[in-house]
Amino acid sequence: MADGLPFGIPARGRVDWVRLRTLTALRWLAALGQGAAVLFADLVLKMELPIGACFGAIAASVSLNIVAEAVHAPNKRLSERGVALTLLFDLAQLGTLLFLTGGLTNPFALLVLAPVIVSATALSLRSTLVLGLFAAAEISLLALVYIPLVFADGTVVEPPTTIMAGTWAALMTGLAFVAGYARRVTAEMWTMTKALGAAQEALGREQRLTAIGGLAAAAAHELGTPLATIKLVAGELSRELRDQPELHEDVALIRQQAERCREILRELSASGKDDRHMRTAPIYRLVEEAAAPHSDRGKRVILRLQGRPLTDPPPPQPEAMRRPEVIHGLRNLVQNAVDFAEASVWIDIDWNDRHLRIAVGDDGPGFGADMLGRLGDPFVRARMRPAPAGEKPAPSSAEKPAPPPGEPEAEAPDGGDGRAGYEGMGLGLFIAKTLLERTGARVSFANGGDAEARAPDARDPEIRLFPETARAPGAVVEAVWPRGALDLPEGRPRGALGPNDAFSLGNV
Repeated sequence: MADGLPFGIPARGRVDWVRLRTLTALRWLAALGQGAAVLFADLVLKMELPIGACFGAIAASVSLNIVAEAVHAPNKRLSERGVALTLLFDLAQLGTLLFLTGGLTNPFALLVLAPVIVSATALSLRSTLVLGLFAAAEISLLALVYIPLVFADGTVVEPPTTIMAGTWAALMTGLAFVAGYARRVTAEMWTMTKALGAAQEALGREQRLTAIGGLAAAAAHELGTPLATIKLVAGELSRELRDQPELHEDVALIRQQAERCREILRELSASGKDDRHMRTAPIYRLVEEAAAPHSDRGKRVILRLQGRPLTDPPPPQPEAMRRPEVIHGLRNLVQNAVDFAEASVWIDIDWNDRHLRIAVGDDGPGFGADMLGRLGDPFVRARMRPAPAGEKPAPSSAEKPAPPPGEPEAEAPDGGDGRAGYEGMGLGLFIAKTLLERTGARVSFANGGDAEARAPDARDPEIRLFPETARAPGAVVEAVWPRGALDLPEGRPRGALGPNDAFSLGNV
C-alpha cells in the first residue's frame, strides 16, 4: 500500500471521522425500509411471517436511534470504538431480522455487506477485520439456521442445496472483494489528500516568502529617497559643524546609521520579486534562483542552455514568468539531485517553437528499476537498489524526500550522510511533480543510462575533468511545457510596467 501498511492507513489518522448524525440517518432509513419490506411481504405477498418478532427487531434499531439522539448532540463525532460497536449492533440486528425471514433465501441478505463496507472506508484495519469476521460468521449461520419463508398456500421457499451454497459463496466473495476494494480506494484518497496538503503548504510557504521579499523591495524603493535626503543633509551639517566636535560626532553617527539603513533595505530587497519588472526573467535566471540554495553543498551544479554551458553574457533565450510553483518544484528536483550526486548535477534548458524543456540530472546511482513506474506518487517507500557483488548497496535517487526550504535536513538514522539504509516516502518528488504540473508541465522520470545513445559515463576520470560535456548517467527528471505556458511567446511585447502593487503586512 501507499502508506506502507497492508490495506490501511494509520488509525490515528482516522480518528473522529464519522458523525453520529450520519449513522442515525442511515439507521432511520434502514428501519423504514425494513418495516416496508415486512409489511409488503405480509399484506401483498401473503407470506406467513413472525410479524411481532420482526417488528421487535426493527424497534430495537429505532430505540437505539432515539437514545443516541437524546444523549448526544447530532453533530457529535464518534470514536473508532463507538463506530465499530454501532456497526456490530447493526449487523446483529440485520442478522436477527434475516433469521426471522428466510435467512439467505431472503434477497435482502446482500445488505449484510453494508456495515463492513462502512468500516472499510472509515475505520482501522483491525476494526474492519473484526466486523468482516462477524459478518462472515453471520452469513454462514444464516445459510444453516433460519425460519423459512412460507406463502399463504403453504408453499415453502426452499432452494436446492447447490443454490444455497452458491449464494453463500457469492456473499462471502463479495464481502472480501467489495470491502477490500473500498478500503484500497479510500486509502489512496486519504494519502493523496494528505500529500496534496503538503504540496499546498509548500506552495503557500514559497508565496509568503515571495510576498515578504516584495514588501522589502517596495520598502527599499519608497524609503530610498528619504534616506538619501537624510544622508545629504547630514553631510552638509557635518561640514558646518566641524568646529563643534560633540555635534559633529552626532551628525556623523546619523549619516552612518542612514547608510546602514540603506544597506539593510538593499539586502532585504535582493529577493523582492513582486515588482512588475521582476515578474518575468530570462529562463536561466529562474533556474539559477531555484538552484541557488543547493549550489554550495559540495557538488558542482552545471547549467546548460541548448546543450552548452552558460556564457557571459548569456545568449538570447525565452523570458519566463516567475511563478512560485516553478521555483519551488525545480528547487526540490535540484535538492534531490544534489543529495545523491557523486560530483556533478546537470540542469539542461532547451526549447524550440513548440516546447520548453528543463531537465535535472546527476551522476548518482539513479532511480531503482522497480520504482520508475511509481515515482511521483506520495507515500511510496523506496528500497535500496541492489548493488553488484562486493559493493555496498546504493540507495536510489527517489529515497530521500526534500524538506521544505529553510528547514534543516533530518539527520540520518545511522549518523552518516543520510543515504545508507534510508527509506523515504517520495513526498519531495510528489510535491515537485504536483507543483510543476499545475503550471502545465509534463514531468517524467528516467535514468541517464536508459537512453539508446548514451554519452560517455561521467564517472570516467577524463570526462569528470570536463563535466560540462557529459550526459547525466544517473537519475534524470524532465519537465516539458508547451511554449507560452511558462514563458512569454517569442515576439510578444512585455508591455508597460505600470505602477507597482501596493503592499501591506496583511498580505504576508
